[in-house]
Amino acid sequence: MQAVLENDKWKVAINHFGAELCSIVKKETGVEYVWNGDERFWKRSAPVLFPFVGSLKNKEFLYGDKAYPMGQHGFARDMEFSLVSNDGRQAWFSLSSDDTTYEKYPFAFTLEIGYVLTDNTIKVIWRVINEDEKQMYFSIGGHPAFMCPLDGEGRQTDYFIAFDSDKNLVYSKLSENGLVYKKDNILETNGGKMQITENLFDEDALVVEGGQVHRVSLCKPDGIPYLTVTFDAPLFGLWSPAKKNAPFICIEPWYGRCDSEAFTGTLEEREYGSSLAPHESFEAAFEIQVV
Repeated sequence: MQAVLENDKWKVAINHFGAELCSIVKKETGVEYVWNGDERFWKRSAPVLFPFVGSLKNKEFLYGDKAYPMGQHGFARDMEFSLVSNDGRQAWFSLSSDDTTYEKYPFAFTLEIGYVLTDNTIKVIWRVINEDEKQMYFSIGGHPAFMCPLDGEGRQTDYFIAFDSDKNLVYSKLSENGLVYKKDNILETNGGKMQITENLFDEDALVVEGGQVHRVSLCKPDGIPYLTVTFDAPLFGLWSPAKKNAPFICIEPWYGRCDSEAFTGTLEEREYGSSLAPHESFEAAFEIQVV
């Protein structure tokens, strides 16, 4: 099932499964801006990453006296959310912990996800509520995939990525285990804009930490942005499947990331992780602007 948001120019669809954004269509042209989930490249469109972002060292986390197995990006993306409300311009979804989630992630929680359509902007809101009587540790992030090229116009290598900083960016690389292993790589930009190369994602995602950038745009061959993601998150990822020439690029705001190859700590010690006292809540958002 899907929830639909709509105004006179844009139509947005969100799947109940995973509360996953799956479509942004410009009505005038019929052009789709979100990746369609074609399994030949990647079966998802814009999964919500919770309660982990990325991969864990040894595919597990340590909490108390126990090791808990956990797959990449947690489990929320593969669960059915409840649609709480939808007035055509704003939709809210909810996921609550149960016995199944508690076995693999020992915290009681509610995850609420909102989508708000205003003019040509979709605001995505995450709200995490600690329903437990103990401190809760988590990460959350977005993984939206956007068409590039747009509507088959030109080649991906004719397009650009633009940032709200004119400095070169420092990024981390991921190992074959999906863990940070090589930091302090330089992503060269020309005044805040870089042309997409065929080999940009050959070594998996580019992880940009430390709040270097808070706005990322995809630009057509003429250099004009057609989609911009704005966020307050302390880090983000850029990704497209390695060596597949996939016709999309993910711009991923994160509050959390994968472990490093050198990490040997507990859940409480994970880098960029968030925590909540009993019955407290966390809220964050990012925006997608389309033209």
